[in-house]
Amino acid sequence: MTQFAEADPATLRKVTTAAVAGTVIEWFDFAIYGFMAPILAITFFPDGDELVGLLQTFAIFAISFALRPIGGAYFGMMGDRLGRKRVLALTVLLMSVATVAIGLLPSYQAIGIWAPILLTVARCVQGFSAGGEYAGAVAYVIEHAPAHQRSRYSSYMPASTFASFALAAMCSYLLTASLTSEQMNAWGWRIPFLIAAPLGLVALYIRHKLDESPLFQQIMDAPAPEHTPLRQTLREQWLPMLRLGCYISLTALSFYIFSTYMTSFLRTVVGMPADEVLLSNVIALSASALAAPVIGKLCDRVGRRPTMAASALLLGCLAIPAYQLASDGTISSAISAQLMLALGAVTANVVTAVLLCEVFPTRVRYTASAVTYNVAYAIFGGTAPFVATWLIASTGDRLAPAIYITIIAVVAFLVTLVSPETAGRPFRGAGRSAGEAIIEHRRMKSHA
Repeated sequence: MTQFAEADPATLRKVTTAAVAGTVIEWFDFAIYGFMAPILAITFFPDGDELVGLLQTFAIFAISFALRPIGGAYFGMMGDRLGRKRVLALTVLLMSVATVAIGLLPSYQAIGIWAPILLTVARCVQGFSAGGEYAGAVAYVIEHAPAHQRSRYSSYMPASTFASFALAAMCSYLLTASLTSEQMNAWGWRIPFLIAAPLGLVALYIRHKLDESPLFQQIMDAPAPEHTPLRQTLREQWLPMLRLGCYISLTALSFYIFSTYMTSFLRTVVGMPADEVLLSNVIALSASALAAPVIGKLCDRVGRRPTMAASALLLGCLAIPAYQLASDGTISSAISAQLMLALGAVTANVVTAVLLCEVFPTRVRYTASAVTYNVAYAIFGGTAPFVATWLIASTGDRLAPAIYITIIAVVAFLVTLVSPETAGRPFRGAGRSAGEAIIEHRRMKSHA
């Protein structure tokens, strides 16, 4: 087995900081839609049943996820052919433009049916961009990291995702607490969408300054570098993609049930005040961001399969009690319920991040991981708020979303039993470790 040399700590800090900063900004743009969903339902759809408007808003939320696998395939092939750095700069630019566009859209009362149509188009551009973001950022970080610390470094990516949702929730909370409901409905909701413009420029600048991943550069510098088309990638990697995708279904569902739908559940089903709901969500999401690196270190110590099994057991056992507790309607019960869901959701997200890179060879890593991740998120993540809302409306049972999570957790646990252990193994398709590649890459640059 190839021995992994320790990577330069300064390089790892630079790479991780840049990837995290860009991911926080990109996912803040994507997340704010979910927190503003009740207001968007009023703004972009005809007056009438509030539940119908919310379902329509979440339907657009789900439609945008249908573009994520397409974006994942497109940006994945681009990233495997041209490099990680260029794609990560492009995705954050697209996301920022689409988010600002949402903040500038006229209401249904102003332009009629064109309002929800244009909202859908902008949201689809967001989904297309998001398809190339996460898997690429994770690959970029892990391709710099030593073998025995891959999960530690990759855990900063789910940490940054939870942090971005916490930032979006905090922004929503501050606006809701500072403005009247009339002001929020009229213009206040637009502010977080328009913030995307300066944030996007900052992220674009940071990512433009990055060097290419040395592990990817190693393959490109080899004689006659070969890029594998999507069809060949699917033919060669279909089994690991299927197996990992089945597990990621739990990651996707738990993340969006916790981070996005829970606020709507507490406001529209339980009847809690909006400011208390958002405050409880900020606390839970912030705790999740802090917990991710701790779980990442633990994952490196115990391995991927035990971590996968733990996440499935936590979500399978705690989802129903969490929803029962959330139904009490107090801010303390809301915080406690979300923290119960967060424990399993964070664990699933941390192990998913490192698996995206360890399961696939370097030459197809971006493509295979992006397609796998985004297909699972399109099916189970993007539809989570809509399905949860529909389940409660059709059954009258507040625990229906929790039962849904429990069923998917059982499936994920079964997948864990047939998944190989990948912790500490050399990357497939690379003759040297990431640390060795960094040393060699820096040496070649110094002689250039």
